[in-house]
Amino acid sequence: MDEFPTCNLDYLPENILIDVLSYLSVRELVRAGRVCKRWRRLVKDQKLWRLVDLTAWKGMTSRILWVLLRQYLGCGLRNLRLRGLLLSVRGGTFLSEAWLKALSTKCPRMSKLYLLHADLRSLPSCQLLPPSLKVLELQGCELPQGFFNQDPPTSSQETTSSAKQKGTRHCAPSGISIECLILNSIPSFKDQHLQSLTSWERLSRLELCDTFRVTANGLRGCAAKEGVSGLEGLFRLKCLEMSMTTRQGYQRPMASLGLEMGWLGLEELSLGGKEVAPGFPYASRLKDLKRLSLKACTLDELQVVHNCKMLRGLPGFLRLEFLDVVFQQRRCSPERAGEGEQEQEGEEEVADSDKGDNGNNENKPDKLIRNLRRLLAVMLPCCTLTFNNCSVQLNSNLGSNLFI
Repeated sequence: MDEFPTCNLDYLPENILIDVLSYLSVRELVRAGRVCKRWRRLVKDQKLWRLVDLTAWKGMTSRILWVLLRQYLGCGLRNLRLRGLLLSVRGGTFLSEAWLKALSTKCPRMSKLYLLHADLRSLPSCQLLPPSLKVLELQGCELPQGFFNQDPPTSSQETTSSAKQKGTRHCAPSGISIECLILNSIPSFKDQHLQSLTSWERLSRLELCDTFRVTANGLRGCAAKEGVSGLEGLFRLKCLEMSMTTRQGYQRPMASLGLEMGWLGLEELSLGGKEVAPGFPYASRLKDLKRLSLKACTLDELQVVHNCKMLRGLPGFLRLEFLDVVFQQRRCSPERAGEGEQEQEGEEEVADSDKGDNGNNENKPDKLIRNLRRLLAVMLPCCTLTFNNCSVQLNSNLGSNLFI
């Protein structure tokens, strides 16, 4: 063994060392840069700064952010994750206008920004964020009143906008390039903020999770519809996701009731929690709907069958998903007045095929989901059905629950 020289990291090529350093956190990378000049040069390689996650860095301050921006962050940055001081004992804000402007200049290719527990009330508008952003995700943040407002158009933009308004579509001035906006547990997000999003030209995906102050009237006002000068509202929106999963005992009417008037151009709809029951019946009024996802809710078997019948009128509907859904067992075989005889016979045939040798299907709850899958497959022959982590609730009248 003495004839072999001692090996250390200095014998490795730089590309291998960079791959090894990529497994370190941001804080560990900064410390590794203090080993020697060679390591300091390697740590500053932009391959290591494409995805920067600072949410686990305790004691983050504005001074540390400035050091990282001046010495490490650069044109290689694509995704940045930050944790604010909203729930910290120290409190305060550290995202200043000067730092955001410097970030836009030094990191022109950043496409995604995630902010956790950040106090953004000191920022007048989201236009201070880097203009290259495509995805903005906010969780547990505080927002000012006009955070999503755009600056008024200049004279040249007004001329272009007036020329476009003469056509069949209503066009707003371009200023924000964000295509996907994800809001999770934002208590200050209101209908006024939702209305401000109608001026975003490129917004195609909107996710609202536990946004308690968004009402059905606010959603109706932003729904894409035919107006005097063409299409109005969020007519560029292709995917809408709404869920209400927390705050037990919340009695306020759900925002998904605003879907009753329809939504032109909306192709994907995802409902979760308490938003499923009021929004599911109105899914058939979305003429352009192609995909519907129902998550984390409890649905009655007859309710699912009745609402899925109405989906047959959508010509482009292609996919129906159930995720973490608890199906309640059919209590009895009620008389379904007003339905066609052919449809009623089809449902009874599939329901009867679910019975076992003794005619008792309560001991085999997995057959209820198979029964429901077969019935929906007959109703929606061109639709792909997906059941993920679903269960069946038996004997709901007696209060005893059995899950598969």
